[in-house]
Amino acid sequence: MRTRSPPTLDLPPRGPEAVRPDCRTLSGIQFRGPAMRIVIVSADDLAVATARRAIERGHDVVIVEKDKERIEALSDELDCGFLNGDGSKPAILREAGPEETHVLLSIGPDDQSNILASLVGRSLGFGRVITKIIDPEFQHICAELGLDETVIPNSAMARTLADMAEGRRVYEVSALLRGDLHFFGFVADEATAGPIEDLDLPAHSKVIAIYRGDEPILPGAGATIEANDQVILLADDRAREKLTERFGGQATA
Repeated sequence: MRTRSPPTLDLPPRGPEAVRPDCRTLSGIQFRGPAMRIVIVSADDLAVATARRAIERGHDVVIVEKDKERIEALSDELDCGFLNGDGSKPAILREAGPEETHVLLSIGPDDQSNILASLVGRSLGFGRVITKIIDPEFQHICAELGLDETVIPNSAMARTLADMAEGRRVYEVSALLRGDLHFFGFVADEATAGPIEDLDLPAHSKVIAIYRGDEPILPGAGATIEANDQVILLADDRAREKLTERFGGQATA
């Protein structure tokens, strides 16, 4: 097993053994935007596929995994860092370096563990936390807990398969966005509730959808936002930073 220490992981080991191969010096990688440091809780198939894609895009990746044998099996496959331990434990996530990390992905196979790891990560100061859930009923709980970025892969896959079965042509969303356009989302609170025109959005940004519970809404003239609505905008790079500063949401794609 490789034990080279990347410059972004020069913290002294504490508790469970940390295995830290180099996760920066990859040759021939075409960067797609600024390189980030990404911590992934879990080493299941989805987590590994996500890590591999992030590494290909030139990002630093650290995988947090309880199973040491799983780490040993992956260490020769993935040019990234590994941290052996329970990703829902504060001591382990603290060792992963919240201050140095751009995004924490809690994407293991268990919803409750993912939610707990996300809450712990947020309390430790990870600037951005993304939570994977399987049961859609947890989505509202995540929103109430302030976990605004949730991924429900089963629901997304079900919609895609149903569309394909009906003969509809399905496009990956990221493939449709060109140039510097991004999706941006935030969960509305009492302060942002009200008519969309009262949001005073920055130039080059527009609300394109609202999710009110399970109901999707395509806003027209005079549409209003209610507290706990999930608001989706389309914005370019010029507006993204202003939106993040104001609403605390995150851009995707």
